[in-house]
Amino acid sequence: MEKIIKKFGFKDQLGYVFGDLAGSMINLYIDLYILTFSTYVLGINAKWMAGLFLFAKIWDAINDPLIGSLPDRIKIGKSGDKFKPYIKIAMLPLAVSALMCFADISSWSMTMKHVWIACGYLIYGMSYTGTSMPYGAMASVITRDPVERTKLSRARSLGGTLVGVLFLPLVPMFVWNKDQTANPQAFFILAIVACVSSIVFYLVLLTFTTERYSETDNKKHTANNYKFFDVLKEAARNRPLIGVMIASFGNCIASASMGSLSSFLYREYYHAPRMMALTSPLSIPILFFVFPLIPRLAHKFGKRNVIIASALYNIIFSSCLFLFPISNVYGYLVLSTLANIGQTGFMMLIWAFITDCIDYQEYKTNKRADGTLYSIYTFSKKIGTSITHSGSTYFLAAIGYVSGVATQQAGVGEGIRSMVTIMPAVAGVVEIIGMGLIFNLSKAKTEMIYAELAQRRNQGEGDKEK
Repeated sequence: MEKIIKKFGFKDQLGYVFGDLAGSMINLYIDLYILTFSTYVLGINAKWMAGLFLFAKIWDAINDPLIGSLPDRIKIGKSGDKFKPYIKIAMLPLAVSALMCFADISSWSMTMKHVWIACGYLIYGMSYTGTSMPYGAMASVITRDPVERTKLSRARSLGGTLVGVLFLPLVPMFVWNKDQTANPQAFFILAIVACVSSIVFYLVLLTFTTERYSETDNKKHTANNYKFFDVLKEAARNRPLIGVMIASFGNCIASASMGSLSSFLYREYYHAPRMMALTSPLSIPILFFVFPLIPRLAHKFGKRNVIIASALYNIIFSSCLFLFPISNVYGYLVLSTLANIGQTGFMMLIWAFITDCIDYQEYKTNKRADGTLYSIYTFSKKIGTSITHSGSTYFLAAIGYVSGVATQQAGVGEGIRSMVTIMPAVAGVVEIIGMGLIFNLSKAKTEMIYAELAQRRNQGEGDKEK
């Protein structure tokens, strides 16, 4: 029988913030800088890195549903928790993978460099899956209240934002020397910082959050009744989930632009790679403004409408940056930061939609598989990441970028500028297609589903007592 241990509160939200901090310390550092490190320090060809990204992300996407479904199929540990034990297992190899990805192996042969980076990146992908899957899915067992779930979604977005504000700005300040050459030792020292911080933050998550609805003695939720392929078939008919997956592909496009490609923009177009350190501090006042505003707007107008409005804003602002080049680096810093507000709104709300999609599937099928459905969502997101990350890296090479040279040929900087500024506008279009045309849960329908599921659960508890 499900039994509430203690009331949802600030401690759960704080723990959830630290959970995203833990994953983001490794995830954002590797995703944003492994390409920079591999090309500028190790001299690995950008096209080869594009192939690695594509292979690794596709492999990642394939094993996501397999790893993500484990908590639905196999219960481990004696705590009674469904998801926490899996985080404990995967958090250590995740931390080690950061050390592998940024170890200075520049004296090794090119073949060994390729093997080492490939192994480190694959370990990173699988271990990050091992932590992020249960972390994301556990929101549905922490609380069933829609308002509280929105708070958890906001808390999750805050974790990654804090990494962007407090840690990532340090990276370009340390990894680039004054003569614009890369500093291999600094890359590794920051990897150590990310590694240790990640472990500490995961321990805070495990201590502060409470899984309230993780017991599975109800027959319809037992592992014996769980059928993986049945869940996949049902997910294929889950229209809201498909809409969220397509919208998240748009966010992957924007993330590629705002992330690793921005390093190349500041290095090759503005010839000021250290200036990227100012992007996160500039976003702090915007964060203070948006953080309390977005949940209020979502409550008043609905999460879906806020997402669509954010995407429209992003399309307009980013298109202007593409059509009217900004030659002054400080001007670009300010305007690009303002343009990214739309994606900030998207990230603050998107995780709440995942739990809505999980509830929708339970509403339709009377079966619940939190871990599997969440992993199906991340499967799609990693496919999107693999396409955008490897694709943008390939285009980087296609426009003439050459790894390891002091000066790029004419036109490379302008090509990078065009790519970085147009990608967020394309992202906004894809997000509107996903959330505006495909996703079909209105605010009223979502509330009806919550009420219906609550009634079913209360009725089930009453039948058990009899």
